[in-house]
Amino acid sequence: MIAWIRFISVAVVLGGGLESGLAEVPAPVVENLASLVVRYLEAHDSDEAAQLLPRILSDKSATVETVSRIVKAGRTYQNQPVGSLLDEQIAIRGQSYPLSLFIPPTYQASKAYALVVCLHGFGFTGKEYLERWRIRLGEDYLLVCPSYPSGAWFTRRAEELVLETIQQTRHRYHVDPDRVFLTGMSNGGIGTWLIGMHHAPLFAGLAPMASGLDAVLMPFLANLRNTPLYIIHGAKDQVMPVDLSRSLVRELDALGYPYVYREHQREHPMAGGHYFPREELPDLVAWFNRQRRDPLPTSLTVVRDGSHFQSFNWVRLDATDPIAAFSEDLVDKRDERIKRREYARLDASIVGTNRIEVKTEHVQRYSVFLNEQLIDVSKPLTVVTNGGLSFEGTVTPSVETLLRQARRRQDPERLFSVHLTIAVAKPAS
Repeated sequence: MIAWIRFISVAVVLGGGLESGLAEVPAPVVENLASLVVRYLEAHDSDEAAQLLPRILSDKSATVETVSRIVKAGRTYQNQPVGSLLDEQIAIRGQSYPLSLFIPPTYQASKAYALVVCLHGFGFTGKEYLERWRIRLGEDYLLVCPSYPSGAWFTRRAEELVLETIQQTRHRYHVDPDRVFLTGMSNGGIGTWLIGMHHAPLFAGLAPMASGLDAVLMPFLANLRNTPLYIIHGAKDQVMPVDLSRSLVRELDALGYPYVYREHQREHPMAGGHYFPREELPDLVAWFNRQRRDPLPTSLTVVRDGSHFQSFNWVRLDATDPIAAFSEDLVDKRDERIKRREYARLDASIVGTNRIEVKTEHVQRYSVFLNEQLIDVSKPLTVVTNGGLSFEGTVTPSVETLLRQARRRQDPERLFSVHLTIAVAKPAS
């Protein structure tokens, strides 16, 4: 089981803030329902969650509106240790990894903070990287720097480490879900690209430095349709040639995606052009300050290999034709499908009030997850796939769908009470 070794529990919200938002429901019922919902969302044991769900659904006050308010209210965050926490541990698949955090001394549990996750390069550790970074950010940022052997952030286990680091930090400290950033240098920059592309809806922005991507991975840049980018590379870099970032910029230009690209001419006495100059700091921090994630964009693009089928905001690929699938290393395997870049792709847009238009490649079945922010659930919905009608009719919001998705996603800004599965019609032969 994945768990934070030095875990500090947090209290359930059962007080004035929640009751004031639900004044029309009798207080004892609210407290009971709220307690059940929060326990369900935070249950580490899936059996416990399975036992709690029917209890919630049997409560007559458990409407979509009421449960949504409870989930959005979240928990009350208690005071936690602040300053440099250099020797934390986090476990992935039973193995522990070092984790270093910096929490501003002025941290207040009642305030939501931006979170910056930094990935170190080869030969460094998260602790060393934290010491370099903590003076770079202001008092409104939490900083976390996990360590992974050799900075091999292009592995499946390292990907899980980053995701769990974010989740456990959000559980322990008050993080603004719309202001989570991922950055890294060298190998850490490669990890920023890879993890950021596969999990783009999680981030308010990515800032890869002195890094690049293999050509077979370029199609996944399409996932960054709604994710801002700040790219830094040294023109005299002899470790990671600058053309690696230049080629990425060319791909982004072809996609029509916005980005910031900073190519510096500086050299370090020890690292040459392969470093992050402090002169670049003010502009990068100012960029962080401006970014806010759009939690529910009306247009999405998702490209998947056969090993990344998790939800991507309000869509999910459920079944595909035979496509390329990455190994545990994510980049070491080079079979014919990977060489040919045979991946599944889905482009979805909400057009007007209640029409969704979808285009797919190598997709056999997909899901859409909806709420009243995306559509008018009181009116018929139309879904068109590859030019053909896939669905037309009304949809019914479900408390069970809302709860299951809320538990799976752990993101109060994305609550979905409608789940619609669409089979993609085969083209006429």
